[in-house]
Amino acid sequence: MLLLGIDIGTSSIKVCIVNADTQAVVTAAQYPDEESPIKSLKPGWAEQEPAMWWNHVKLALAKCHATGKYNPQQIAAIGIAYQMHGLVLVDKQQNVLRDSIIWCDSRAVKIGDDAFEGIGNDVCLGNMLNSPGNFTASKLAWVKQNEPDVYSRIDKIMLPGDFIAMKLTGEVTTSISALSEGIFWDFKNDCLSKEVKEYFGFDDSLFPPVHPVFSSHGNVIAQMAEELNIPAGIPVAYKSGDQPNNALSLNVLNPGEVAATAGTSGVIYGVTDSLEYDQLSRVNAFAHVNYSDNLKRLGILLCINGTGSMYSWAKKMFGQTLSYPQMNAEAEQIAEGSDGLRILPFGNGAERMLTNKLIGAHFENIDLNLHTRGHIFRAVQEGIACSFRYGLDIMHENGMNPTVIRAGKSNLFLSDLFTQIFVNVTGVAVELYSNDGSAGAALGAGIGAGIFTTAAEAFTNMQVIKRVEPQAGNKMEQLYKEWKALLDKQLASVN
Repeated sequence: MLLLGIDIGTSSIKVCIVNADTQAVVTAAQYPDEESPIKSLKPGWAEQEPAMWWNHVKLALAKCHATGKYNPQQIAAIGIAYQMHGLVLVDKQQNVLRDSIIWCDSRAVKIGDDAFEGIGNDVCLGNMLNSPGNFTASKLAWVKQNEPDVYSRIDKIMLPGDFIAMKLTGEVTTSISALSEGIFWDFKNDCLSKEVKEYFGFDDSLFPPVHPVFSSHGNVIAQMAEELNIPAGIPVAYKSGDQPNNALSLNVLNPGEVAATAGTSGVIYGVTDSLEYDQLSRVNAFAHVNYSDNLKRLGILLCINGTGSMYSWAKKMFGQTLSYPQMNAEAEQIAEGSDGLRILPFGNGAERMLTNKLIGAHFENIDLNLHTRGHIFRAVQEGIACSFRYGLDIMHENGMNPTVIRAGKSNLFLSDLFTQIFVNVTGVAVELYSNDGSAGAALGAGIGAGIFTTAAEAFTNMQVIKRVEPQAGNKMEQLYKEWKALLDKQLASVN
């Protein structure tokens, strides 16, 4: 029996086929090979076309089929993971009304800040566990204020994964986890937030039916089954935002367990069983994939917008002819500390952990007679790792103190150098696993379809590839202090 996992990323779409009996990946593919475009019509804006995601899903799945390693008609269930916080709008005929305003778009920051005051800090933090910030509710309010004709035609709002599920099944659903990531969910009363709806003037009819994350979100219709060469009638049995899904793929489901990822954005995600929130909303609390009335499981999420996107930018500017492994090899030739070169990697929109400030990326202490592109590649990795340390210190303030962090061996964690820098600067060991987001989505589908009787059963064959410990005598603590002083200077300049 086979499971299909689809991961709707910002940079690409990843698809994999998992054998439910062994939990092993049969084959996987992504599309495109290079990064998908992001439209930035104005500074701080970021949009993508939902039709592009759907086309890339079909092309990635076709690549999997072309391997001939499996019979597509043995696929029994589909799981979907997706970039969080994006806004997709459709009319009654399920036509998309505008490009998706995606997670790193900063246009709604002021709307969210005003809502924080208008609704009340105590209500926002006590009930929704977050400021409305730059999340989906604020993005929808921006459309309401600035594109009233579009807003008037909306039948349903959804997230990127909901759109892909709709294309497959013709149905639109949501979940508590999805609503919480949009800052629509009242955790105290376990319902859609009355205060958010009233403040922004959102009608109940805009919201799809609420289903558990692990459940049927519709069945594949005959037309799509024929087009995609998969069985008709199989369920989309799981939908989750990429970071809760990444945690699932690493079997991070219980209080105290922590996952990390370093793709386009960087995330540390820890699970708790209490209604936690940060007073400044620098880290955010959302319903985890296994949240229910009887099992309160929240994910505390630290997000850094510019991780993989910063390294990708460095490749485009300084390493166009190099592969990422070649860039890493050059970086490894440079001494720890990059001979004084420091980089702040905050050039991909307003940063939540910096209280939604937009400070941009910065290079400091460039020596034209000393620094090479290898220095830049290493300094970028050190700057990204320092950003993780900064965020982890905020999580420490909020009671999250991991002794080990689990990560998939993908994206920046493919780099042994980056992984060691990350461990040295945070002081926390990292365990690396082979699972990625698309594999996690496939296993989630197996849980949701009842192919696995429990979530734990889906991970019985999961094994650590490698454990990385902090190196004795490393100099990252002093480097971090210098890096943080530069960050503090930039933050002061935008106050």
